[in-house]
Amino acid sequence: MIAMLAHALQSCRTARPVLLIVLSIVGTGTLGSMAAGQAAAGRNAEADEGFEPISTFVRRIHQDRRGHYWFGTNGDGVIRWDGSSLKEFSIREGFGGVVVRGIVEDDEGHVWFGTERGLTRYDGSSFRNFTKTDGLVGNDVWALLIDRKGVIWIGTIEGVSRFDGTTFTTFPLPESAPDPTRGVTSARIVHCIMEDSRGRLWFATNGGAYVYDEGELTNISEEDGLCHDVVNCILEARDGSIWFATHHNGVCRFDGTTFTHFGAEDGLKGTEAWDLFEDSRGHIWFPIENAGVYRYDGTSFDRFDAAQGLTSNAIQCTFEDDDGRIWLGGYRGLFRCEGERVVSVGRNGPWP
Repeated sequence: MIAMLAHALQSCRTARPVLLIVLSIVGTGTLGSMAAGQAAAGRNAEADEGFEPISTFVRRIHQDRRGHYWFGTNGDGVIRWDGSSLKEFSIREGFGGVVVRGIVEDDEGHVWFGTERGLTRYDGSSFRNFTKTDGLVGNDVWALLIDRKGVIWIGTIEGVSRFDGTTFTTFPLPESAPDPTRGVTSARIVHCIMEDSRGRLWFATNGGAYVYDEGELTNISEEDGLCHDVVNCILEARDGSIWFATHHNGVCRFDGTTFTHFGAEDGLKGTEAWDLFEDSRGHIWFPIENAGVYRYDGTSFDRFDAAQGLTSNAIQCTFEDDDGRIWLGGYRGLFRCEGERVVSVGRNGPWP
C-alpha cells in the first residue's frame, strides 16, 4: 500500500497544478494609527481597556469572493466582517446552529456551513438548512469539502454524506474505536475530508486515514508508519507530500517513500495537533494544544506563543486572506499575525 501511495505522490509532484498567490504574509492592511502603534511596540490588543473578543472561541475562518470574512464560532453561530461592520448570524436569524466546524464556498458564490445541527447554505441574502430529514446521515457536522466536481462532502459524527445539490447519499466508511479522551467521539465520526491533486479523497478518523481512489478505499494506520491513528486533519502540500495532524502524537509527513514524525527532537512541544494549513509561501502552519502555533519553512520550525503576543494556547484554525495576512482562531477568539508578532482582534479591531 505504501508503494502505491509513493507512486501516486511522485506523479502528482510533476502533474499537480499550483495556484500561487503572490502576497506578503507581513502586510498590515489599513490598521488605525493606534493599532499600528501598538503592533510596533509589541503590545497585544487585549491590553487595551475595553477590548472585547468577537467570540469566546473561533473554530473556522473563511473569506468569500466578495472579500467578506466569516468566523465560525463554538457557540455564537457565525460572524461576518464585511469591511465596515460585524454581523452575527445564529438560530434566530435563520442560521442552522451555534457551533460552526466547517465553511466552504461553491462556484456560484454560495457559502456553506457545517454546524452541530446540520448543513447550512447562504446564497447572499438568506439561509437554507439541511438536516437528517433531508437525507443527511447525521446532523452533528465536523468536516466539509467541495470537490472538483462540485459535490459537497459532509463528515458527521454518524458518518459521511455527499450532496450533489439535489440528493444526499451516504458514503460508507468502516467503523473505528471511539476515542474516550475526546469530549465528542463515536465509531463513525470524521474529523476532516481532503481532496488531493489527483482527485483522491482523504478522510481523517479515529482509525487512521482512509483514501478513496476510483472506487477503492484504503486505510493508512500506525502499522504503515502513521504517527497515530486518531487523525484530526490531513493536508496535501504543494510538493505533493501528505501531512497528518494527530490528536495524541503531533504531526507527521509522508513524502512518497516514508513517514517522518516531527516532535521533541525537532524542538516541538506537545502532542495534540488540531489543524494543518499551507500559506502562499509554502510554509506549513499547525497549532499544538498548550504549545502555541508552529510554522515550518521546509527546514526549521518557528513557534508563535505568548512571547509573540498570542494569548491563547488552544488555537484550532489558521487562515490566509487575499492580502496575505495570517489569521488564527481558537479559544479567546481571533488573532492575526503582524510580521512576527500576534495581535488579538476584537469587536473593535484592529480590522484590515
